[in-house]
Amino acid sequence: MKFLTKSDILKNKEFYINEIKSGKIFVYPTDTIYGIGCIATNSSSAAKIRQLKKRDKKPFSIIVPSKKWVHENCNAINEEHLQKLPGRYTLLFELKNKNSVAKKELLLSTNLIGVRIPSHWFAQLLSEANSTFVTTSANYSGEPPIKKVSELPDSIKKNVDYIIDEGILNNFPSTVINTLTGEILR
Repeated sequence: MKFLTKSDILKNKEFYINEIKSGKIFVYPTDTIYGIGCIATNSSSAAKIRQLKKRDKKPFSIIVPSKKWVHENCNAINEEHLQKLPGRYTLLFELKNKNSVAKKELLLSTNLIGVRIPSHWFAQLLSEANSTFVTTSANYSGEPPIKKVSELPDSIKKNVDYIIDEGILNNFPSTVINTLTGEILR
């Protein structure tokens, strides 16, 4: 595991984009809280994140590179909801292109995928990589969200490739909206 800053990433942007594409696991800041993730098409990295979080029943969400990606890969697009992105929202859409993510590890038994485009520099890096990226809170499932890297459980810290430290993120997890029903789930 290696600790990084925004400056470290931006100085060597191409290197870290390649690390993302190779399946490395990152703990990273967002516009809400710290997340843990990997490229969403890498089954083994996604499975490792599921194990690290001790999460077996809930699907993962993804950061997508653009609204265009949503239009190409999801059904029943609700434009009113989509206008909330980028921002502090996770929007549940029905996934039509199941090859765009590691289906078994991310979706479990559902066809809905949580989609995020955080208003944050790390999401912009992912957009430049033109990759979907697992996004889930960097805590054990059911525990309070991580707002600073010193709160990371040791078993997570020592089993990820990179931790990007951006100090204290004094925010709340994203608002989750099921775009098919309009229901606010969190």
